[in-house]
Amino acid sequence: MTKKKIRLKFVSYDGAYPNLCSGKLIMKLDGKEVVFSSHCLHSGGTVTFDDNWSEEVTKGEWTIFEFPKDFPKELEELANDLVNENVEQGCCGGCV
Repeated sequence: MTKKKIRLKFVSYDGAYPNLCSGKLIMKLDGKEVVFSSHCLHSGGTVTFDDNWSEEVTKGEWTIFEFPKDFPKELEELANDLVNENVEQGCCGGCV
């Protein structure tokens, strides 16, 4: 039985509080580094305010909404899974 080769690997993400979504995402595709544009992630979390302007932040899964031009469409779901396995969930509310 042959072992299936993993084509895509998570390398790093440097987004941090107070703007978790504005980092540099790097993955390896077939051994070559792929650098995504800054702000390529969209948080599934929310930021809301009550009548006293107290902030309530919920965290949610990330979605990559901007892939590099030549990124294989069939690997987009795997890329999102890898981000969610390796990047702290947002939303931090830093953009509000």
